Amino acid sequence: MIQSNTTLILTLSLLIWGSPYIAKLARIPTPPLEIILGSIFAYLGFITHNEYFNTIAEMGFLYLMFLAGMEVDLKQIKTSSKEVIEKSIAFLLIMTLLSIFFGFIFHLNAITIVSMPLISIGLLASLSKTYGKDKSWLKLAFIAGILGEILSIIALTILDVASHTGFDMKLFIKGSYLLMFVIAVYIVYRLFHLLFWWFPEIKKVLVPKEDTADQDIRLAMSLFFILITVMLYMELELALGGFIAGIAISTFFKHEKKLEEKMSSIGFGFLIPIFFIHVGASLDLSSLAIKGVVTGALLISTLMLLTRLIAAIILKHISGSKDALLVALALSMPLTLLVAVATIGYEAKWIDILSYYQLILASIFEIIISMVAIKILSKTELKES
Repeated sequence: MIQSNTTLILTLSLLIWGSPYIAKLARIPTPPLEIILGSIFAYLGFITHNEYFNTIAEMGFLYLMFLAGMEVDLKQIKTSSKEVIEKSIAFLLIMTLLSIFFGFIFHLNAITIVSMPLISIGLLASLSKTYGKDKSWLKLAFIAGILGEILSIIALTILDVASHTGFDMKLFIKGSYLLMFVIAVYIVYRLFHLLFWWFPEIKKVLVPKEDTADQDIRLAMSLFFILITVMLYMELELALGGFIAGIAISTFFKHEKKLEEKMSSIGFGFLIPIFFIHVGASLDLSSLAIKGVVTGALLISTLMLLTRLIAAIILKHISGSKDALLVALALSMPLTLLVAVATIGYEAKWIDILSYYQLILASIFEIIISMVAIKILSKTELKES
């Protein structure tokens, strides 16, 4: 046991340190490479699942959602034109309808159909770090993505509760808890907005300018864990707590640019790579030999990309065809939620192991395809400018 844990720690340490260098040599983004390396080293026996590894990986997922929330600019959404909001909603609606349509055409199971229109902006934080948050297509992706993320997390929460309680009165009660939580968050947001408007000096107390005790990091991490604890107590989806904590920090302490950089460094330097490696380790490479795994994953990936590319046509009048294409690709990586839905579906015995592997592999395919395509299009954009 001790030898196994020692091997795991050493392997994770080397992968976290070395993956950026390998990604640079291979000319592919770091997140999908970490997933691939996780699969390879798990297959070779260097990575084994244990309680601590699973817990830290889940924390990495929640922290990724936290950073995604920090990328959210509520003022930008409020000041967005009516056209942008309406077309973002239309994009999500068209994508969902197409997912259901293709799901029935290709006789996909219910869990796969539910998975196809999922939107996660977790990896947008990674894209924002790479390409800069001032890109017009990233701003548009965040607006559409936030709306889709909220709906996706609600769907995930309902699915998670249903897997334990079934579709009965208990599900309705949990849904009521979720609604009350969202209302409570809005009320608290309005109260703090008013408080900081009347007494702006409170911000300086909470996040002092001359900070020798890293009070800003302490505040952010405290809020992160408090909201996760609230969601844990209410037995709701923890990702929503991390996401809202990030939005709160972004909303009230947006002026503290160093805070965002510090939190991002902690995440992308340690916790988030462990999550990506864990995702890769959850995919048994020997399963690729099972008939239908690769073809099924390619079908799901293709359909998910296709639904977003078709739906993105409605966005091309906002900032051009290339930006619309980039938005579609940026929102084609619901890795975290796709893995979560696949896990819930498998544990509840709603899908078999074949469908589970298909969804996990599809999430990896989508990241590789989307990130490589975004990189190519971004290089083309730089050459044109």
